[in-house]
Amino acid sequence: MSGVVGHTLYAILAGRKAIERRMPVGGLIHRHFDSFLSGAYLGADIQTLPEAVCVDTGKSVGYGTVALQQSPLTGGPVVPWKLLHQGAEYRPSEIADLFYGRSHLIFGWKGDQRKHTLPWDHLHDYVAVVCEDVVQRYGKGERKLAYIFGWLAHIVGDCLIKSIQPGIDMHLLDGKYTPANRPIQDLVSIHEIGVKELGLDWERVLGSVSRAPVEMSQIHYMRIGQPYGLLGQMYPYVWEPRTEGLLREVLKQNRVYQKIRNQRLLDKYKLTRINGEWNCDTRLSEIANHLSYSQMIEVAKQAEFRSHVDVIAEIICELFEQVFQLSTALASVRPAAYEWERMIRRWLVARR
Repeated sequence: MSGVVGHTLYAILAGRKAIERRMPVGGLIHRHFDSFLSGAYLGADIQTLPEAVCVDTGKSVGYGTVALQQSPLTGGPVVPWKLLHQGAEYRPSEIADLFYGRSHLIFGWKGDQRKHTLPWDHLHDYVAVVCEDVVQRYGKGERKLAYIFGWLAHIVGDCLIKSIQPGIDMHLLDGKYTPANRPIQDLVSIHEIGVKELGLDWERVLGSVSRAPVEMSQIHYMRIGQPYGLLGQMYPYVWEPRTEGLLREVLKQNRVYQKIRNQRLLDKYKLTRINGEWNCDTRLSEIANHLSYSQMIEVAKQAEFRSHVDVIAEIICELFEQVFQLSTALASVRPAAYEWERMIRRWLVARR
């Protein structure tokens, strides 16, 4: 999927379950939904940066680590985008090599750092320890905790949809998670689940992702900076204080570029009605083995895509509960004060 679409959808569905079940984590989600959604994407995908710069317009284009030969804006030439920090230049691939494994824990480590891969059954323990530390260091404000649970939703969603961890067995078009089926996942998630079922206004949803501020808890859970707290004691390896300044700049640039990407993604996934039928961008159709939008919907139904997405949300909720059972710092968190339907109003739009 485009990343941000899938991860925000998983988080939203898990959040709805948590609030409807009166789980305490639902209170964090309810009171700090922007930060929860932001953590669900930018809390992990630190490669959310431009890949290149369009020569014709001077605008940043592409997505970090995905090779780009020509500008998607003009079809003209591009030059590599680089982040300048303290006199050094960094390409997105270099930034990903430094930080991606740190934010995804269970996969994504490079080279000799692969030995630091976190086992799946340690994930809830790791996150609980992070919660203890950030409350101890930064106080009881809940926003940073909502961000952490969004980040947890991202890790769980990635592990399941990419079959890193068993849990779903989906065959959509040509496999589980393939270049050809990702447009189908995105389009169905946005329009059939997001708009028609949930009534989401995706402009508001994506705006929340890029609007929420950087949280210091992210620097801690990525083990950048000096080790401290229980995380420093229980996971004392692979801390890296020298790159803290660089990571702070990366997290800032993630939000800058996501704001630019938001409208581009909305335009990319927009449907147009022709002769009574909804049609998607022809480029997406070409990627998806030339399927029309109606055919994509049918293929998704055959693959039981909606059910698989619900399983992901359910497993995310299970991890939420496990973290709460372990963390004494979360004992005072109150469930949501309102029902889901009232809480989500700000992110809704009239259904098509």
